[in-house]
Amino acid sequence: MRHTKHNIRNAKYEPGFSLAELLISLAITAILLVAVAIAFNASVINYSENEDIFRTINNARQALFRITSQLRTADAVDPNSSTNRCSLITSNGDDITYQYNSGNSTLYLVDNTSGDSYKLCDNVTAMTFTKNTAVDGSVTYVKSVQISITVASGEAQRTVSAAAVIRRNLK
Repeated sequence: MRHTKHNIRNAKYEPGFSLAELLISLAITAILLVAVAIAFNASVINYSENEDIFRTINNARQALFRITSQLRTADAVDPNSSTNRCSLITSNGDDITYQYNSGNSTLYLVDNTSGDSYKLCDNVTAMTFTKNTAVDGSVTYVKSVQISITVASGEAQRTVSAAAVIRRNLK
């Protein structure tokens, strides 16, 4: 009988969690999981925005590389073209124009011989071609061209610049 009383007395102190303790731990776990989910969601959004900015800037850099490469080896550059255009004769003899269209925020490569145009870069908010000229006798020629292109992705805007010296005109 003594053994039975001992079991009854110890039954009161069984190890385990009460319902209140379980509810509190469940609430704390839920709060932690919500915080982790919010942080993960912010991380995914940030990654997506950074990826868009990277693509946009990378397209602008590739366009600038193409333009500067052709300018460096150009036979002639038109000194009278406007600041949003750069017309040139390539070393292959192609008559081309790089043209920024502010209406649709796009940079184009225009083949002046065939009239075909090719899209080089989207999301361009501003672009300028600054031509440095010199005069030899009565002939005005372009010595160098400075290019500035501003691209946008969402709220972010970045400006990328380059310059090219026309090597055929070095004197």
